[in-house]
Amino acid sequence: MTSPSTYAFAAPSDRARALYTVRAEGLAAFLAGPGAQWAPWLAATGFEAGLGDARALPDASGAVVAAVVGLGTAQARRRGRFGIAKAVGNLPAGDWVLTGDMTDAERAEAALGWLLAGYRFDRYRQGRKAAVLPRLVCPDGVDAARLIAMAEGEALTRDLINTPAQDMGPEELEAALKALAARFGAKARAIVGEDLVKQNFPMIHAVGRASPRAPRLLDMRWGTDGPALTLVGKGVCFDTGGLNLKPSSGMNLMKKDMGGAATVLGLAQMIMALNLPLRLRVLIPAVENVISGNALKPKDILTSRKGLTVEVNDTDAEGRLVLADALALACEEDTDLVISMATLTGAARVAVGPDLAPYYTDDPALAAALEAGATAAADPVWRLPFHDPYEPVIEPGIADLDNAPGFGFAGSITAALFLRRFVAAPRYIHFDIYGHTPSDQPARPKGGVGQGARAVLSALPALLNMRTP
Repeated sequence: MTSPSTYAFAAPSDRARALYTVRAEGLAAFLAGPGAQWAPWLAATGFEAGLGDARALPDASGAVVAAVVGLGTAQARRRGRFGIAKAVGNLPAGDWVLTGDMTDAERAEAALGWLLAGYRFDRYRQGRKAAVLPRLVCPDGVDAARLIAMAEGEALTRDLINTPAQDMGPEELEAALKALAARFGAKARAIVGEDLVKQNFPMIHAVGRASPRAPRLLDMRWGTDGPALTLVGKGVCFDTGGLNLKPSSGMNLMKKDMGGAATVLGLAQMIMALNLPLRLRVLIPAVENVISGNALKPKDILTSRKGLTVEVNDTDAEGRLVLADALALACEEDTDLVISMATLTGAARVAVGPDLAPYYTDDPALAAALEAGATAAADPVWRLPFHDPYEPVIEPGIADLDNAPGFGFAGSITAALFLRRFVAAPRYIHFDIYGHTPSDQPARPKGGVGQGARAVLSALPALLNMRTP
């Protein structure tokens, strides 16, 4: 895991070397101007100002006195986030200051990408020496504290997702939530095992009861003033599919099935670190979906916390069951906005791929705020519809709801419609995220990744009609 000290900017000083940023269309001007003394060197090394392509720039003695990094073409910039982050691993250690024609938004994205590029997950690689990474002087006009909070929150999310299930079960997820609560003076509790039945969380218990690692409902509260925000995250710490057992290939990434819980914890950390003026509640149903003699069975009918009955037509559609009880609890008190996050359906991945975070809301104003926040935080999202004509699909006839209708289409939409049945809050947003980067990307190494959290953080003033701190 990466040390928190990684997520810091260098102090401005005379020792900081210039990192020239050059657009492909501005390369000729750079070579004729500030880069003239290095023009032969850059030509010899084939520098064309491609996005993230970097070169160290020497003086006459060969000592590195500056560097240059390409911003690429306009098309490349549209296609790729955090391009400058590619350069982080290719620059000498030391302090660097961005120098060049960049917009405020580009400087902020570059600074955030620089921080995120410092993430490492080395918990299981003993004796590995941590690399000394170059540090960036925070550009003028960029909110350093906000970017550091984003990077640290994202690191928490990645660490939780990347940890294998042997070390990240429901109890360990509870420990992570309580450690976060202790750090920021929040209140936390857990309802565990048979107490879930006694306190009316039947579907959380039913999904998790087959595991020797007891299921639980985690509940954290922080803040005493301002609008109320409730975050609900799916915490399925491993998903075998239950009696509807997944093939081995389908289980390979199931340590990430608590990615919704990891993402809301990362977002909660960002909110608390920035001391935002709101009342925060985090609810996480934490379970393992495994097999034993008392496992949930296909065609069982469960009575949810809200009183709606659910026919279980697929024990591998368990995430919506545990979320339903948590969402019902969330709406038993006044709250201004409920946001659920879950690695819920493969259908969402088919629809938008691994890089976009699809979300649902009935409120166009919420959608507009999220889109603006996503752009500001380089955290892309995409709105999918709560399509009302599909409502009959999730009604099986024998019970109020079907957790896995045999419709064959729109799997993400029907799952979102299922969850909406348990929400009574005036405003609701649901994210169906992936939580995993399939291959190394700038500032996003292969493995666990948060999605949607930075977009939400950036949108919160508009989402909650909240004053900006």
